[in-house]
Amino acid sequence: MHIMTGKDAVGGGLRERKKRATRAALGEAAVRLAAEHGADQVTVEAISAAAGVSVRTFFNYFDSRDDAFVVVDADAGERVRQAFLAVPPELPPLEALREALAAELREAERKHELWSLHARVLRSAPHLLVRNLGAQMADESGLAEAIARRIRAGDDARRAGDSDSAALAEGGDDRAAPGLYPRLLAAVAGTAVRVSAQHWCERPDEVSFADVFHEVFDLLAAGLPAPSR
Repeated sequence: MHIMTGKDAVGGGLRERKKRATRAALGEAAVRLAAEHGADQVTVEAISAAAGVSVRTFFNYFDSRDDAFVVVDADAGERVRQAFLAVPPELPPLEALREALAAELREAERKHELWSLHARVLRSAPHLLVRNLGAQMADESGLAEAIARRIRAGDDARRAGDSDSAALAEGGDDRAAPGLYPRLLAAVAGTAVRVSAQHWCERPDEVSFADVFHEVFDLLAAGLPAPSR
C-alpha cells in the first residue's frame, strides 16, 4: 500500500473516478509489461500505449517510469486510514485496524493475479524493491498518525463526555507526533498484511486470503502464543 500524494484523491465525482481509473490502467500496464519483458526493457511510451493514453498523460500521474512499477493502488493507504477512523470508537485499535484492512484486502484478493505479477516484478528488480519499501514506510507513517489521532480522540471524548470520537478524529488533531504504540501497531499491521499475502500466495487453492488474514490478527490479539505441538 502507498500513501496518497498531491496527484491523488480518494472520493470525489466522475472526474476523480476517471483519474483513478486512468492511473490504475497505467499501473497495471506497467506491471504486466515489466513481468513479461523485464522492468528495464519497458519504456514510458510502451506503458502509455498499452493503457491507451499519451506520454503527456502518463506524466500527469507519475513523476518517473519507475514510479509506475512500484505502486499498484496509490489510493489504498488513504482508504485504509479513512476506514480506520470511521470504525466505531468502542473497538480497540487492533480490532479497528483489522476491520479497516479487511475491507480493503477483499479488493486485493480479487486482483490476485495482478498483485502476484507485481511481487514478481519487485523481486526481479532490487532498485524497485527499495522504492517499494520507501512507499510502504510512508504508508506506515501515515497510518501511525491516524492511530494516534483515534487514540487522542477517544481520550478527548472521555474527558469531555462526548461519545462522538469519530468526529473528533476527523478534526485532524496534530498536537504531537505518533508515540511508540501507534508506530508499533502500524508496523505490525504492515507485517501482518505482508505475511498473510505471502502465506496465501503459496497455497491459494487450499485456503482463502480472508481466512489467513483473520488468523494472523487472531494470533496478534492473543499475544502470539507458541503453537501447540
